[in-house]
Amino acid sequence: MDSNLYIMEMQEITNIVLTKPFSLRDDSDSEENYCAPNLLQRLLSLLKNVRPGSDLSRFQLPPLFNFPKSQLQCYGESIYSTASSDRLLSKCNTGQSPIDRLISVVAWSISTTRPPMFGTAPYNPILGETHHVSKGNLNVLLEQVSHHPALSALHATDEKENIEIIWCHYPVAKFNGRSVEAQVHGKRQLKLLNHGETYEMNSPNLFIRILPVPGIDWIGNVNIKCIETGLEAELSYISQSFFGFGGNRRLIKGKIIDSLTSKILYKVNGHWDSTVTVKDTNNSDERVIYDAKEVITRLQAPVVKDAESVWQTESALIWSELSQAILNKDWEKAREAKKVVEERQREVMRERESKGETWVPKHFIVSQSKEGDWDCLPIQKWVPPSPIVTL
Repeated sequence: MDSNLYIMEMQEITNIVLTKPFSLRDDSDSEENYCAPNLLQRLLSLLKNVRPGSDLSRFQLPPLFNFPKSQLQCYGESIYSTASSDRLLSKCNTGQSPIDRLISVVAWSISTTRPPMFGTAPYNPILGETHHVSKGNLNVLLEQVSHHPALSALHATDEKENIEIIWCHYPVAKFNGRSVEAQVHGKRQLKLLNHGETYEMNSPNLFIRILPVPGIDWIGNVNIKCIETGLEAELSYISQSFFGFGGNRRLIKGKIIDSLTSKILYKVNGHWDSTVTVKDTNNSDERVIYDAKEVITRLQAPVVKDAESVWQTESALIWSELSQAILNKDWEKAREAKKVVEERQREVMRERESKGETWVPKHFIVSQSKEGDWDCLPIQKWVPPSPIVTL
C-alpha cells in the first residue's frame, strides 16, 4: 500500500484546517497563541536528555510544541502570503535593467523571511504530502519528496508574468546545549523567463536560543546570483547578542556587486522585520527597497473554493484533526491525532519495504549530485490552479 492509498483512507476527515500565516509581532491581526502554558519549562524538560551536538532531524516533538500547520505550508506561505498591496514578485519582472531586477529580487528574497515563534515548530511532513495554493495568477505546489533526509520541493509559476520558482530544501537541526540551529540546506531558483534570467539563492538558518534569554531569529549568509548577468548580492542576517540584548536584532547588511569586475555597486542595510535600503556607491543615493509592514502584516489564511477538488495528499487535510485540536488546546486529542498519522505512515513504510517497492514522487524528479546536493526538477511546466486560494 502506498502513501497515497493511506491518505485516501483518511477521508473520513472532511474538515480542512487553514490558519493565518505568521505576521509581524506588532501586527494586531497576527497569529494566535497556539502554545501550551509553561512552554520554556516544558522545552527544557524535553531537551534535558539530549546531548549537545546531537542531530535533531529524527527528533519527534509532542503536539504541545507544534503550531497548527505542516512545514510544507510554512514554505508555501513565504511565497504566496503577502499583503494585497505588495507587488514584489511583479517588480522583479518589470525592472528596466539587470541591476534593477536584481535589486527587486533581493527585496523579494528578504520577503520570504518570516517571523518565527519561539518554542513551537511545524509538523514534519509525511512522504507524498502536498500543499497546493493559488494567489491570483501565481500557483504554488509543494511535495514532500523524501523522508530521510526530510526533503521538500516547491514549484510556483505565474503564466501571465512568465515567472517560475523552484526550491529544494532539507533542514538539519542540531542541539548545542543552550541553543538549536537549523541549517536549511538546498537551493532556491527564481526564473524571469521574459528576460532569460535565473537567480540562484540559498536560505538563512534558523537560530533558537533557549538560555540565558529565550529567542529565535534567522542568521547566516545568503548569496543571490544571476547566472546570465554576473550580478550578485551578498547578504548577512545578524541576530541580537548572546544575552538577547543589543541593537542588532534582525539586522541585514550586505552588498551588490558585479562579479565580473568585483565592483561594489550598492550597499544593503536594514532590518528584515522593518525596512531595508540600498545605497548607490557612485552617488550615495539611498532608497528603501523593502518595507516589512507593507508586505507581511494583516496576512489572511487561504480559503477553500472547491472542497471536492482538494487533493487527497493536501497538508491541511492530512493534519486537520491535529490542527483543530491544537487550536482548541485539546492536548489529549492532539496527541492521539498526531499518533494516528505518524503510526500509519510507519506502517505504510514497513509494507513498502517488505514488498521491495520504491516510492516515487508524483510532481518532481529528484536527484543527488556526487557532492551530495539535491535537485528537485518539476515534472509539469506550469503549476495548475488550486481549489485553495488566498487573496
